[in-house]
This record gives sequence, structure tokens and C-alpha cells, in this order.
Amino acid sequence: MLKTRLIPTLLWKDIGLVKGVNFGNSRRVGPVHPAIKVYNSRDVDELILCDVVASTIGYEPNYSLIKEIAAECFVPLTVGGGISKLEHIEKLLEAGADKVAINTSLFLDPELMSKASSQFGSQCLVASIDARLIDGGWECMRNSGQVSTGIAPEVWAKELADRGSGEILITSIDKDGTMGGYDLGLIDVVCNSVNVPVIASGGAGNSGHMADVLKNTSTSAIAAASIFHFTELTPNGIKQDLIKDGFPMRVSL
Repeated sequence: MLKTRLIPTLLWKDIGLVKGVNFGNSRRVGPVHPAIKVYNSRDVDELILCDVVASTIGYEPNYSLIKEIAAECFVPLTVGGGISKLEHIEKLLEAGADKVAINTSLFLDPELMSKASSQFGSQCLVASIDARLIDGGWECMRNSGQVSTGIAPEVWAKELADRGSGEILITSIDKDGTMGGYDLGLIDVVCNSVNVPVIASGGAGNSGHMADVLKNTSTSAIAAASIFHFTELTPNGIKQDLIKDGFPMRVSL
């Protein structure tokens, strides 16, 4: 049986890590390098690092920063933010990223995913989808949740998986930072639309919330941020709780 992955998400803005609620009201939570070192020792399966403003202001990824971080990171590292060209993906992989997460630019150029899959392989490509509930239905948002696309997340997830994305990262903007639990309906509808692994994100406040999403959807991995920044819970502690609930997790011997 495949083990469920637990993935802390680190959000980068300007010169440090931030975390907010519903993609807004962000506050500083510290520098990135110490956070990487802490997670190296806390039994996480992977890390996701996203620049939350790069695509909005038109910046490409900070390759020198990623190279520094990758040198300190001993688990698979996914990097997102500011990726709009094949050249950006190539440079990030050369800098040490194991995967890249792409969001905004795919709405402007869906063919980027097809070309990237052909050139680099699906295994290093993550389609990042941010969704919000609007008039009773979920809708994909771009530019860090600022621009509505009019596209349903399950439709978009299927198209990007068909174009070669190796994974889907689905984040509920409504649940983001609330620590009140995942949007099970959103995650379930996305899981049911694709045949690639889905990473659930947005709303984790305790291990029970993670157990809920594992029980009620076919998600392959759990991403979380606030739970690690603002509570005493650790990745290893959460894994032990989930193991007690019967979920297979990777743990250090």
C-alpha cells in the first residue's frame, strides 16, 4: 500500500516566509533557511516552496535563492511562483528543485504544460490549482487568488492531467489559513476527475482534519502550513496520530 505523504508548504514573499488567511492579511513567520533546517529533522516527506507574488508582479523565479535552499534541503523540494516559460522550469531543476508547481501561467498558456511534460517528464510537474466557492460552485482563481477564471477546478485538473501534469495540488482559498478543516467536497471532486496523485491543501488545524480528508477522498498527500507555524504540532506527531487511525505513513526508524 502506498504511504500518504505529509508536505509542509512554505510561502515566500519578498524577503521572508509569510502566512495569511484566505490568501490575504499575510504576516511574517520567519526566514526560510532556518525553516528548511527544522523540517529536515522533523520527518516530513517533501516540501513545497511558493513565491506568492512573483506571477502577480511579473518576476521570474529567484534561482540563486532556490539553489541555496536546495543545497540545505534533504527531502524532495517543489518550487512554484513566477514560472511562465520552459526556460524557467529548466533553470529551477538545474538549481536543485525536484519538481515545479505552475498555476497562473497555465491559464494564459495551457500548452506550457504539454511542452513541459514532453521536455522534462510528468514526474517533475505539479499543476497548482487555487479554487474559491462562488455562487454555489467552485471556480479556479489565478494570480494568488486575485483573478477569477470562470473555470471549474475539476475541469481544469482533468485538462492539465491530460496535458501531462504528474500531480495536482488543490488549495481551497476559502479554507486557507483558517485551521478549520479541509474542503472535502472540493478535494473529492478533483480527485474523481483525474488519475494522477492529488495533494490536498487549505484548512488543516489538527491531525483529525487530515484524517477526515484521507477517509473521505482519494487524496495521495496532505499539504499544510498554518498548523506548523501557529501550533505546537509537529509533522512526526501528526504522522503518529494518523498511523493510530490506520493510515500508512512514512516514519523514521
